[in-house]
Amino acid sequence: MADFKRKVAENVEGEFFVDSTCIDCDTCRQLAPSVFEDAGNTSYVQYQPQTPPETRAALQALVACPTGSIGTVHKNQSAEAMDDFPLEIENGVFYCGFNSPKSFGGNSYFIRHPEGNWLVDSPKFLPHLVRQFETMGGLKYIFLTHQDDVAEAAKYAEKFGSRRIIHEDDQRAQRGAEILVKGTDVWELSPGFKVIPTPGHTQGHCVLLYQEKYLFTGDHLWWRRKRRQLGASQGVAWYSWRKQTESMEKLLRFDFEWVLPGHGQRVLLPKAEMRRELEQLVGRMKASLEDGRE
Repeated sequence: MADFKRKVAENVEGEFFVDSTCIDCDTCRQLAPSVFEDAGNTSYVQYQPQTPPETRAALQALVACPTGSIGTVHKNQSAEAMDDFPLEIENGVFYCGFNSPKSFGGNSYFIRHPEGNWLVDSPKFLPHLVRQFETMGGLKYIFLTHQDDVAEAAKYAEKFGSRRIIHEDDQRAQRGAEILVKGTDVWELSPGFKVIPTPGHTQGHCVLLYQEKYLFTGDHLWWRRKRRQLGASQGVAWYSWRKQTESMEKLLRFDFEWVLPGHGQRVLLPKAEMRRELEQLVGRMKASLEDGRE
C-alpha cells in the first residue's frame, strides 16, 4: 500500500499520488498516460483526474501497479476497478493487469479461445485472477516469451493443469516447462498461433502471433509513446543487439496490426502502416550496427 509520507516530490497536489517505492516500470503510464508521467527513476502524478473515465483509468493503474506504489488521500473504489481485470483489448484478447514485480512489472495477456485459453507471460498469482480464469474456461497453454517474465507461471500451470511453452535456451527460468521451442524456425503449435523465435533480448526470446493480427512481443518490440514510433532497446539486448536486429527483420515476413508488449506501450495500426513502422525500425537498428554500436 502506498505511503503518503513517502510520496515523490514531483506529484501535483490532489487525490492521487505515487510514492518512492515505485520501480518506474511504466505500467501506470500505459493505463493512464494523461495522469502519470516519468520522473526518471519513478513515475509521478502530473495531472489529477477530473472526469469519471480519467479516475477509472487511474484506479486501474493503482490496481495493476506491481509494487503498490500508487495511493489516494481518501478511500477509493479500487475494489470496483479490480473487477475490470482481465481488461478486454479486442475480440477475446485481454490484458491481465496485476503486473508482477518478479518480472519488473511486465504485462501479461489472456486469450480466450474455443479450443483452450492461453496466458501470455504471467501476472501475480491472485485469487481474483484465478476466479476470473476459471469463469472464462481455465488455461490450456501458458506461453512464456522469455526467461525474465515467467513470474508465477508455475503456480498457474499447477492450478489449471496448463502446458507451459518456452524456448529451450531460456528454459532455466522454467525448468518444468512441458513444451520446449527449439531452434529458430517458426512453429505453429495450434491453428492461428505461431511461435516465432526472436533471439536478441535473451537467447531464447520468442514472440507469439495470433490470428495474423495480434503480436505478443515480450521485451522485443514496443511502441514509444513520446516518439510515436516502434522501438527496441539496445541497452537491454542482454544476448545480442545484432541478433535482435536480425530477429526484427524476420518479423517483416508477417502481417499484424497489434503490438502487445511485455514492457512498453501497446499499439494498434493498420497493417500497411505497421509494416512501414517496422521497416523504419529495422533501418535504424541496422544503422546502429554500421556505427559500431553492437
